[in-house]
Amino acid sequence: MIINSSKIESNLVSKALLLIFKKGFSIAFLLLIFFLVNGSNAVAQMTYLPHYTSKNGLASNNCYYILQDQKGFIWIATDNGISRFDGTNFQNFTIEDGLPDTQILQMKEDQFGRIWFFALNGQLSYLQDGKFYNQDNSQLLKQLSLNTVIVSFLMDKQGRIWLGTNSNLIVCWDGKRIRKYVSPNPKDKFINAFIHEDENGNIYSYSDLSVQKFNGATFSILKSNVQPLSYMTASNTKSKSLIYLDKSGLKELSKGNINSLISIPQNLIKNMSGYFYYDSAAKEVWIANANGSFALDKNGKTVQYLQDIPVNQVIKDSNKNMWFATNVGIYMLPNASNRLSIIDAESGLSSNVIKSITKDGKNRLWLGTDDAVIDVLTIDNYQVNEIGLDDFKKYKTIKQLNFDQKNQSIYFSSDYGMGVFKNIYSTTNAVNYLKEANNSMFVIKHFSVDEKSNRLALALSSGVVFLSDRINNFEFNSLKYREKEDFFKDRSYHVFYDRTGNLWFSNINGLSQFVNGKLIKHFEKHPLLTKRINDIQQLADGTLILATDGYGLLFYKNDQIVKQITQKDGLTNNICTKIFVKNNEIWVLTNKGVNKIANYPQKLSVANFDYGKDLLSDDINSLFIDDSTAYFATNKGLILFKYNNKNISRNLPKVYVTSIIKDKDRLPVNQKNFTFETGNNTILFTFSAVDFTTSDITYRYRLSENSAWVETRTRRLDFSSLQSGEYNFEVSAKSQNGNWGPSAKISFTITKHFWQSLWFLSILILLVAYIFYKVAVYITRKQKDKEQEQLLLKNKVLMLEQQALQAMMNPHFVFNVMNSIQHYINTQNTASANRVLTGFARLIRKNLEICTKSYISLEEELEYLNLYLKLEKNRFGDKLQYSFAIDDQIDKEETLIPSMLLQPYVENAIWHGIMPKETGGEIQINIKIDVPEYLNIEIIDDGVGIDNSLREKKETHISKGMQLTKERLHLLGQIAAKPIHLSVKQKATNGTIVSISIPLK
Repeated sequence: MIINSSKIESNLVSKALLLIFKKGFSIAFLLLIFFLVNGSNAVAQMTYLPHYTSKNGLASNNCYYILQDQKGFIWIATDNGISRFDGTNFQNFTIEDGLPDTQILQMKEDQFGRIWFFALNGQLSYLQDGKFYNQDNSQLLKQLSLNTVIVSFLMDKQGRIWLGTNSNLIVCWDGKRIRKYVSPNPKDKFINAFIHEDENGNIYSYSDLSVQKFNGATFSILKSNVQPLSYMTASNTKSKSLIYLDKSGLKELSKGNINSLISIPQNLIKNMSGYFYYDSAAKEVWIANANGSFALDKNGKTVQYLQDIPVNQVIKDSNKNMWFATNVGIYMLPNASNRLSIIDAESGLSSNVIKSITKDGKNRLWLGTDDAVIDVLTIDNYQVNEIGLDDFKKYKTIKQLNFDQKNQSIYFSSDYGMGVFKNIYSTTNAVNYLKEANNSMFVIKHFSVDEKSNRLALALSSGVVFLSDRINNFEFNSLKYREKEDFFKDRSYHVFYDRTGNLWFSNINGLSQFVNGKLIKHFEKHPLLTKRINDIQQLADGTLILATDGYGLLFYKNDQIVKQITQKDGLTNNICTKIFVKNNEIWVLTNKGVNKIANYPQKLSVANFDYGKDLLSDDINSLFIDDSTAYFATNKGLILFKYNNKNISRNLPKVYVTSIIKDKDRLPVNQKNFTFETGNNTILFTFSAVDFTTSDITYRYRLSENSAWVETRTRRLDFSSLQSGEYNFEVSAKSQNGNWGPSAKISFTITKHFWQSLWFLSILILLVAYIFYKVAVYITRKQKDKEQEQLLLKNKVLMLEQQALQAMMNPHFVFNVMNSIQHYINTQNTASANRVLTGFARLIRKNLEICTKSYISLEEELEYLNLYLKLEKNRFGDKLQYSFAIDDQIDKEETLIPSMLLQPYVENAIWHGIMPKETGGEIQINIKIDVPEYLNIEIIDDGVGIDNSLREKKETHISKGMQLTKERLHLLGQIAAKPIHLSVKQKATNGTIVSISIPLK
């Protein structure tokens, strides 16, 4: 039922007066537009002004003056230094940076880009190319230390700088020398002198006590009707005219004529507290007043801002935003196309917390509050009807409102109930409440009205319920649910009837569709459709837009996810809560703000409304968009935004390098080329792009034109340990997901180390060549030493050969041969004695022939061995048998082997293998080619065996001839390309096999 209906303006006057006394500025600020801006047609709106204080980074809340420089930065003079603002960040400067005092009262920028600062202690300083100059580092400023406060500044067309002070002193600097002017007459002193130059180049001083003109040498008294209230109420224009405030209003002195521009009430003039601003294009003057700021036009229209806040200055920047310097920080009034308006409880709504919103066919907004009230706001005249609901506890928070255009009804729901206002255009507002037949409690998450029929769907905590006839039967029975006919179990979140009447719903499983009595589980086909879906809307081409809880927006068409938009594409967050489609543009609420998607799907663009982000942030509950205005239901009231495509179009931001610091030395920022000596090379760049409508600025940089861009959010880059070479630092910026703006470039060269110079490299090359030569000589010498070592090895082989010869011709053998000869002589067996003696002589001669050779032919070796065996056979008789087996493929004359190789092993086989046996034995000598390029020689006996022989002897005996031969073979293997293999082993029970593999030469 309706509990109240009234015009806001009928009761706000008395209400405002009471609240102003009780709460001061806040209420006055909320109602200032009501009384002064648009009269009775706009009394419920309040314009939102962003407010910046020390909490946002401002140097101090006590702000005296604001200046916008040629680059677009906003400078704020405070009692704690200077702040420079780029729209996102404040950079503060104090005495440590070069200011002469913490309290800066005023600032001016000259035609050379120098920003001059006027301190309370009378000292002057300026900023040029990123460096502060004061009396400590500038001889000029040392001479300009006046010990008086500078109140006005002028650079005339000749380039002379004029300074007016609060004492009887005017100073002029012409670039060469400083001149000081003092008025001799006490009644005509230059107190608070404002300096003006007219169209003809004449210089005037307008002070509290007199008007004087400069004649080229001195100032003289001038009778004039121009009487500015103070130096704060006078302003020089680019056309050389003078705009000033006097007791009767705003006037202009141009070409000697005084023109009255705007009449100003005396009460406003008397309370002037600071500087004024005249907008010549809008023919509007802004006054800094002790009770706020007042904007007046020539028609007498007056608008007050910041009521009861003393304002020290007002300016308009290059983007038509107004800035206010106050003792509680600075305020910005955005240009007309970017302003937000607020309607809240102090403006006439029943509550500040608006949870839901919709609009009916008669231009009325229906607002669901958290106070069991629905406000009906008529937009044309801002009349509010408060509709109170019967059950306060059940309907305390109205979470959803839907307009049924077909039946001229408004449906609403809370967590625990639902109702409908029928015939909303009639004088009576009948309300019906949704009933559960058994009076069971149910929790509503969402509902949807079918525009094609009378069906209604509810998303409940227990499942999805369908009502087939919401007009005639607005109830359901939870005990008679018919699964898959009028009910689907499982906790659900959202329901949505599309244009064809098909029902879509999301529950804990994901997205499903109910069409023609058939359930389609879309979540089974796409994993993303299993995620929680907070809202569903439909585009004109049938595409469904799904707002997910953490995965951005999904565009679903023909059973396919055709597009996903996330934070990477420009959304403020991936948690999307609400969607509104208007004129094929998609408005999206996230838990971080408002986004607008345009030109889907051709050239999709995402823009977010970063301006006013402290209002349009996580406190937005719902939205409604009409043809010209966006309405946002928030916890701070109803926010209105007159939108159009120009609102969110972004100029390409221009980035500026604000400081260059090399090894703690500040360098001029306007210099485009630097040369640094090599060293640690720590270079710090700070930069900034000016944009007062968004803080969503992305930067990119690179150090050479051929290197890849690197994106960053920081405005400070520190490069350390840079190598020598040429660099071209380049940085650019873009706002939101727009295009990159023009780059700022700084080129610098780091000189090479002395060791990188040409002469040093030449010396280094010569040194390397010398070292290479010495290394080559060393390697060659080592090679020669190795060859000499091989020669020594060969000599040692020869020595061993001699030792082997001596070993073979050992005394025992000679003694036995001589005994045999003596035996034959004593027995008068002359023939046998001659035969043995002849064989022995041949053996000795053969021994002498081959002992000097390292290698001999196989035939010579066999001949020598045969002579030896015949002598032993002659001695032992039948007790010794021997045989040779030589492969026919072996060319004995061409095959070379080490000399006297076999005799030591044959001798060892006779004496240690066969002789210990009583029956004697046999020696077999087998020679064949075993593997390619290797000659294999085997000496096989059937004696006692080498292992058995060694065990029977008390002392270990190793044949001297065998030991020398083994060492000799090892040395020959080191000298030769291929090694010689030797193996001596016993057969199974007795007998010994000596195997020698010799590489063929």
